[in-house]
Order: sequence, then C-alpha cells, then structure tokens
Amino acid sequence: MMSRTALDLWVGIFVALGFAALVFLALRVGNSSGFNAGDAYRVVAPFDNIGGLKVRAPVKSAGVLVGRVSGIRFDPEIYRAVVDLEIDRRYAFPADSTASILTSGLLGEQYVGLEAGGDVELLKDGDRVLITQSAMVLEKLIGQFMFDRAADAPPAAQ
Repeated sequence: MMSRTALDLWVGIFVALGFAALVFLALRVGNSSGFNAGDAYRVVAPFDNIGGLKVRAPVKSAGVLVGRVSGIRFDPEIYRAVVDLEIDRRYAFPADSTASILTSGLLGEQYVGLEAGGDVELLKDGDRVLITQSAMVLEKLIGQFMFDRAADAPPAAQ
C-alpha cells in the first residue's frame, strides 16, 4: 500500500503533466498558420476601412487558405490603412488581382479575400494590390438604411 505522501506526489505530477499538455496544445493551435511563413512572398494592399481585421487573419482565395495578414499600419501620406499580406509561394496571383475584406458568417471573423485577375504578369514580393474593397461596417449600413428611410417618408401633416 502506498503512503499518503507518495500518492499526493504522483497526483501532483499527473496534474502538472496535464496542465503542461494543455499549455502545449494551446500554443500549437495558436501558432498554426496553415503554411510555412518562411516560404511566402509579401504584398501590400491599401484599404479605406479595415473594420475589425487583425494581424494573423487568414488570406483566402476561393475559400482556400493561401496566406496570412502579417501587418497593419496607417499611411499618413495617403490616409489609408495598409495591410501586409504574406502569400504562400505555391499560389501565384496575377498582378491585377483584387483584395477584399470579408466576414465569415454574419458576425464572424474578418479575413482578406483575394480574387485572381486576368493579367499575365504575376504579383511579386513587395508588390501592391491596386484594386481593393474595404470592409462592410454594419453601423454604416444601418445608418444609411435609416437615412434613406427617413428621406423616403412622406412629410408630416400639419
């Protein structure tokens, strides 16, 4: 029969190992990028409004993960947000491709959607995506809807 002290020691070791395994899994899931960032090329895309887009957000084309957002900054010369995209080298996009900020589901995470153009030239490391579509901001849409409804309303009788 095991002494109480030895049993407590083994339980403590088991709990510590379980906690370490949970921390390890959380770090692995948090750092999974879907592609090797070292084997990617970087392009930049300016947007009027990025909404809730965050660094490490997915970059998708046709629903397939092709890259990640690697940086977001404000350019004071053009007064626009500039988003740095790291695209996996396995995926070459034409130079006239378009980038849009989209949302997964109604209130899901935001991501950058790339739509291929028809140019024979391909995007290279350091290139700029010239055609972009900003995020749809729900508050703006509701405000516009309310303003349009108020403008269409008949004048109040006096």
